[in-house]
Amino acid sequence: MKIVVFGDDKRVGVLRDGQIVDATRAAAKYLREHKGERYAVEVAALAVPSDLARFIAAGAAALEGCEMALDHLLGRAQDQQGMLSETIVFAADAVRLHAPHPAGARIACAGANFADHAVAMAAKMRGREAPSLSIEEARAQQRKEGIRGFWKLNRDIAGPDQDVIYPAKAKRFDYEGELAIILGRTGKDIRLADARSYIWGATLLVDWSIRSPREDNPATRFAMTKNFDTGCSMGPCIAVGELDPFDTEIETFVNGERRQRFSTRDMVYDFADYIAHLSEDFTLYPGDVISGGTAAGTAADSSPRLADGSQPPDRFLKPGDTFEVRSAAIGSLRSRVVAKAAA
Repeated sequence: MKIVVFGDDKRVGVLRDGQIVDATRAAAKYLREHKGERYAVEVAALAVPSDLARFIAAGAAALEGCEMALDHLLGRAQDQQGMLSETIVFAADAVRLHAPHPAGARIACAGANFADHAVAMAAKMRGREAPSLSIEEARAQQRKEGIRGFWKLNRDIAGPDQDVIYPAKAKRFDYEGELAIILGRTGKDIRLADARSYIWGATLLVDWSIRSPREDNPATRFAMTKNFDTGCSMGPCIAVGELDPFDTEIETFVNGERRQRFSTRDMVYDFADYIAHLSEDFTLYPGDVISGGTAAGTAADSSPRLADGSQPPDRFLKPGDTFEVRSAAIGSLRSRVVAKAAA
C-alpha cells in the first residue's frame, strides 16, 4: 500500500493506479454501506485517522480498515462519492502531495554508511586520491569506526515537486539521495533481533547538504550544514509492505543526468543496526524516521580537490537545477533548486 499526504488539509490518502483515495472518507463509506454502521463518520475518524501521525500509531488495524474500504469503494460500491456526496477519489496529478512526514516525528540520518561514498569523501577532505582499498576493506574500516549520524531538525519537510532553497551562506550545495524507514511502534532498548518488526514503511529522502563553508570548529558545531529551511525532502509516498528496505535500489539524477545508483543491501550498518543503536536509553515512537545514508556519486565525493583545497563548482547544485531520486517500489521524488528570496 502506498500512503500519501495530500490536499490543503494534509489528509492521509492511498495512491493506487494513478488515483488517490481519501482513506478516512472511504472507510466511512464502507462502514455505512457494508457494515450498516450508524456513526460511520465518527468511527472511521478513529479507526482510519486522516492525520498521518495518528494513522501510523493506529497500527495494523488502520491499514486493514483502509484495505477493506478500498476494496469496497473500487469494487462493490455503486459510486465513488463520500457520505456527504463529497469527492473522495482524485487523479494523482490533480492534487498536491506533501511530504509524508508525521507531525513531531524525529529524523535520524546515517552518516558514512556506504563504503564507496565514505572512502571517497575522506580522500577529498585530505586533498589526495582515495586509498587503494577494496570495498570490503573499506566496509570493514567503517564497521570498526562504528555507527555515526546526525539529526535533521527541520520543522517543515519539503515534499514532492517542492522548491528547495539554495542557502545564502552556501558556496557548494550538494544532494544525497536515500531510502528512509518509518517506525510503526514505540520502543526503547530494542534488541537487534527484534528491530525489523518496528519498521512500518519506507520512503525516499534527500539530505541536502552545504559542503562549503564547513563547520570546522568542534566547539561551535550545530550541524548547520545539514539543517536549514528546506534542508530535507521526503516522498512521494510511504510504501507499506511493498518493498524490502534492506534490499532496495535507488537512483538519483541532476538535470536528467544519472549521478547515483545503489542498493540498500550495501549499507555498512543496516536499518536494524540503527534501530538498536538509537533506541539504547532513548525511546523511539511511531512515525520516527531513520534514513540509511547515501552511496558514491554526490557532487562532493565525485569532484576533484584543487590545490587550494576547494572543489570546482561544476557538479554541485545551482539555482535552476532539478534533482530527482527514484525507486521502483516508491516512485519519484523531484525537486527544483531556487535562489533564496531577498529579505
